[in-house]
Amino acid sequence: MSFSIAHVEQLAAILRTAARAEILPRFRHLDPSAIHQKTGPLDLVTEADLAAEAAITRALGELYPGAHVLGEEAVAAEPRLLQRLGGRDLCFVVDPVDGTANFAAGIAMFAVMIAAIENGRVLAAAIHDPLADDTACALAGGGAWLLGGRGRIPLAVAAPVSLADMAGTVSWRYLPEAMRARFCAGLPRLGGAWDYRCAGQQYRMGASGALHFLQFYRLMPWDHAPGVLLFTEAGGVAEAFDATPYSPRRQDGGLICAPDAASIAALRAALLD
Repeated sequence: MSFSIAHVEQLAAILRTAARAEILPRFRHLDPSAIHQKTGPLDLVTEADLAAEAAITRALGELYPGAHVLGEEAVAAEPRLLQRLGGRDLCFVVDPVDGTANFAAGIAMFAVMIAAIENGRVLAAAIHDPLADDTACALAGGGAWLLGGRGRIPLAVAAPVSLADMAGTVSWRYLPEAMRARFCAGLPRLGGAWDYRCAGQQYRMGASGALHFLQFYRLMPWDHAPGVLLFTEAGGVAEAFDATPYSPRRQDGGLICAPDAASIAALRAALLD
């Protein structure tokens, strides 16, 4: 289908409503019994994730009957749902609480994310910050903007800088062991590198010019389809480690986002080659 700015901001409103009803009331008020491990102690789910995903899924079902909704927690329970991304039907990928470990620890660094995908192409995206109460939005071919109390504010990535001045975020946790040592050895060549444990907020920072680059390895679609569209519509470039374009159908293989192709080439040479 064809998405417009109005459609994107409708998605933003859905995220905001779910955040206000299901996420914010639970922030720093979670009982330990409401926090559960999925694959291990670094992979958590809370009752806020489940309640917010259910609310978002219901709202999308009312507005887009027949579309597939692939929530992170629904796919965790039934992995075969992810196969729907391979078809031509409209799909929404949803991360109800991105940065769950931060949220569960009472750290104010989490987000709610959604992307609309059709035939493998990301059409629209929204990343909502429940605490700031604003949403970074993107429309394929239509730019990126921050939607909040001051209306629409255009977003733009940082200007390119030299490798030694680049500051950004890195996530080496899922790197193959053979790649990890080489990658980490190259980090001192950069201006600075961090990991905020929240891809949504990192993409927002990158799209607003607060970071020069972002790097990830594991590429689950709800974590990256919204952010890649936001970053590229803000003027940046996103490439897999092998220099191919990002695809929401791909779940690993690494990703580098930077202001331009030359910056990505410099990062690749420093960290991977």
